[in-house]
Amino acid sequence: MDWMLRDLAASVPCIRHIVVLSADGLCMAQHGSERDSGDRLAAAASGIKSLAQSIATELPGDEGDVKMVLLELTGGFFYLMSAGDRSYLAVTADAEVDPGLISQRMRDLVLRIGEHLSTGTRTPEQATP
Repeated sequence: MDWMLRDLAASVPCIRHIVVLSADGLCMAQHGSERDSGDRLAAAASGIKSLAQSIATELPGDEGDVKMVLLELTGGFFYLMSAGDRSYLAVTADAEVDPGLISQRMRDLVLRIGEHLSTGTRTPEQATP
């Protein structure tokens, strides 16, 4: 999966970090950052996903599914996109990034590898060390 993340970074100028995470915030793959930074971004992205789910349930007919979250920040952009069952793709980019291009490339990547990004529900036995 690493080469696919590198391909995304190479195809969109100004990408800083790419993280594939599970719904519970575990970093499954990353590009463009140190391991600690990828872990922090995955945990933060999981929190943002949870907040977005809470907001989605307030919309009529919505079951709380999060398809995409976009944050425009002073220093750039944060994108979070559903990438399979209980998996997400998170990307940070500089302010100069083309927002349409990055959304399209993320969607393309999710379609190419979505089934490989799916994570199953954890059982209590798997959660304990």
